[in-house]
Amino acid sequence: MLAHGRARLIARTSSWLRNVHTTRAHKEDTRWPGWQLVVGIEVHAQIKSKRKLFSGEHEALTSDLSNAPNTHVSAFDAAFPGTLPRLNPICVELGVRTAIALNADVQHRSAFDRKHYFYADLPSGYQITQQYAPIARNGRLVLEKDDVAVRIKQIQLEQDTGKSTFLPRNRLTAIDLNRAGTGLMEIVSEPDMRSPEEAGSYVRALQAVLRSVGSSDGNMEQGSLRCDVNVSVNRVGGPPGTRCEIKNLNSVKNMMVAITCEAFRQIALLDQGIPVTQETRGFDEEKAETYSLRSKEDAPDYRYMPDPNIPPLLIDKGYIDAIRRKMPELPTATRARLLDQGLSERDVDVLMDVDSGREVGFDGELGRGAVAYFDQVSRGRDPKAAVNWITHELLGQLAFRNETFTDNPISVEQMGELIDLVQNGKVTGTSGKTILRHILSTRTPDLPSTIAEELQLLTVSDDGASLEKWCRDAIAALPEEAEVVRRGNVKVVNKIMGHVMKASRGTAKAQDVRAMLLKLLQS
Repeated sequence: MLAHGRARLIARTSSWLRNVHTTRAHKEDTRWPGWQLVVGIEVHAQIKSKRKLFSGEHEALTSDLSNAPNTHVSAFDAAFPGTLPRLNPICVELGVRTAIALNADVQHRSAFDRKHYFYADLPSGYQITQQYAPIARNGRLVLEKDDVAVRIKQIQLEQDTGKSTFLPRNRLTAIDLNRAGTGLMEIVSEPDMRSPEEAGSYVRALQAVLRSVGSSDGNMEQGSLRCDVNVSVNRVGGPPGTRCEIKNLNSVKNMMVAITCEAFRQIALLDQGIPVTQETRGFDEEKAETYSLRSKEDAPDYRYMPDPNIPPLLIDKGYIDAIRRKMPELPTATRARLLDQGLSERDVDVLMDVDSGREVGFDGELGRGAVAYFDQVSRGRDPKAAVNWITHELLGQLAFRNETFTDNPISVEQMGELIDLVQNGKVTGTSGKTILRHILSTRTPDLPSTIAEELQLLTVSDDGASLEKWCRDAIAALPEEAEVVRRGNVKVVNKIMGHVMKASRGTAKAQDVRAMLLKLLQS
């Protein structure tokens, strides 16, 4: 067994050297001239299923941060003697969805291993994972803005651990097993990234993919997506350096800072002639530096062995094809479709950034985000007009109220009719904004046409009599400005227009007001 482990260690170490992406042309980084940074990332994404990975159909549900400690624990999670694992098929389906989205080869036969280590938040003394026979291999994620394709080595299903919290006042460590046994996908990249920015783009792109297929909400702040980053540096043209792993990075920003700090640390050592030691390191956010945790464990330390209680997972082609046929639209396809409709890059970015924070339902249920809302509102309407009302007016008002898109009370029918009223000239743009604010404030289900009548916001259609009266009143109220306009300075007419718009409560069209004022002042 030990000899087998040593063979695995040698194979894994040489694999890092062999898989460093040498086909890319080197691009000099002014932060470390003459050096090349090499980054690979292991992402641990919690699978968004109601049930845990092996806890049984009628056992513990997955938990969230609102649950009291140790209230979502099954006998299997707590490693009671005699309990046996039962695989959650939803986790398998969501794993296959993810593999298809990442252009990976779903394996027709995969198997589960026991990875042994002794932490207080791991009652069984081992984690069930798929180190040697993962559910998928050889994937690929294209970072379009960086023009880089990052290879995915493998995707494996595994258990999450519990949570340990140190209580300094009592000098005790509290153990919460709510998270223990929750399904994880470990997505292992090849060392294809060459800068902290590329690493950040990779994680953001992966988050978008996971959310789009409904397999994980990818929320780093709440711990449902965590990153372990492998970093090494070498002289340009030289052999790859010794890698160090930085554990449990919980935000893209922190990850990028940690990579930068670790690169400078390794370069400083090598410049002094000191070799870099392969080890596992943590990241101190306040000091912005990495620190040593332990010497790097590998296969022999974990004493991997096949799990005797779980048979191999066999997936046939028909099962994979059925999932492939039901796959939702992926972010790259969504972006291309929106651009084809005439939307600008900025508008697409706004919609997709809002969409990236959408709620992901359990067991593969897709969240209803800003893109889906836009698709429904723009059906049969001008897409540019629809996106302007959503991104500029609706999102702007929600932000002003410190609300997110998930708090949006305006239905597709209400937004669609509001756009129609403005486009057809039945209400002005100013009145349309008033109606939108009214719906947001009152949460009324009434249609905009009804609201426009109640608030007397419909445009005036009395052959211009009211408009002429408002304009004459404005000229009388602002005689000095009116005289300036008569002398030829037509820019001042805007101040008079403001008086008319106020008097009309936004029901007069700006272009009609301007034309009437100039007619009265220049005749």
